[in-house]
Amino acid sequence: MMQITIPRDQFLKPLIQVSGAIERKHTLPILSNVLLEIADGKLMMTGTDLEIELVACVTLSHFVEDSKLTLPAKKLLDICKSLPDGSEITLSAQDSQVLLTSGKSRFSLASLPALDFPNLEQWDGEVDFQITRNELRKLLESTHFSMANQDVRYYLNGMSFEVDNSEIKTVATDGHRLALSQKKLDYSLNTQRQLIIPRKGVQEIMRLMVSDDNLVTIQFGANHFRIIDQEFTFTSKLVDGRFPDYRRVLPRGGDKVVTANREWLRSAFSRVSILSNEKFRGVRLNFSAGELKITANNPEQEQAEEIVEVVYSGPDLEIGFNVSYVLDVLNTLKTEDVSFTLSDSNSSALVEGTGDDEAMYVVMPMRL
Repeated sequence: MMQITIPRDQFLKPLIQVSGAIERKHTLPILSNVLLEIADGKLMMTGTDLEIELVACVTLSHFVEDSKLTLPAKKLLDICKSLPDGSEITLSAQDSQVLLTSGKSRFSLASLPALDFPNLEQWDGEVDFQITRNELRKLLESTHFSMANQDVRYYLNGMSFEVDNSEIKTVATDGHRLALSQKKLDYSLNTQRQLIIPRKGVQEIMRLMVSDDNLVTIQFGANHFRIIDQEFTFTSKLVDGRFPDYRRVLPRGGDKVVTANREWLRSAFSRVSILSNEKFRGVRLNFSAGELKITANNPEQEQAEEIVEVVYSGPDLEIGFNVSYVLDVLNTLKTEDVSFTLSDSNSSALVEGTGDDEAMYVVMPMRL
């Protein structure tokens, strides 16, 4: 029998955290519920969709007997959000109903048996290391937009997370572009492992990671990836499959380097994109000494043209790109200048932030 009283704000934060893992529409009704479990003076909340699992924890200020139950997550969250700040919530279980009271409000919610709630199997971390929330967030933010979405090559619908002794790399590609971010550790893990985190897992981690310097622990298992934070534990199953060898995709031998102000480029590409073909999003780039001309047109015979000053002294070159891919990179980079390394109009471009060796981007050309 659960009987617990807790300040709304203490209850709401972990509930919001775990709700991200819970699917609204599910074939198994129990998966739209959140598991509330009291053990050793702590309240643990768990949400899962069988692919990812989130457990958040609150230390209780008074003794409560160990117990557990499940409640419909969306309704519970909506009720808690709608209660006034500073209010207290009391939960008391009666058979298959749970009474939630707060001030003059009373809600009776249907509960499903906690024994039916699925648990991800126990596993041991084979690789175990710590980085700050900020560093983890940056690794994912720098690459996540290049993941595929519902590609038949299912291993592309996720992100490669790789440990190579003293280096961590994240890589994402949808076959038309690739993003790579890397971080040097101050020590070596004396191991090499690469795994693929599914798309939903990546999005959840980004939602959970605040930008600060608190440390999180990362664990790799045979089939799982886990993050242990002070406030929650996040576990994701891995995508089974072999990620493409991105080293073969990185363009080699590009002899034409173009450098330009990132913000000038970004706004020029944004404006030109307005008149690009809505379906194919192609824009044409003409490089000549000291300048870049960007043009777009569409089936309605409309045209846009922008000229941007660049640092370039090589031969004239014309190349086409998907403007959305270029903008994704320019929006992600934070440096003042960016450089494009090109070889010819049929080869991929390598894009990097000047002075930033932690991220690199590859964009395949388009025939226009």
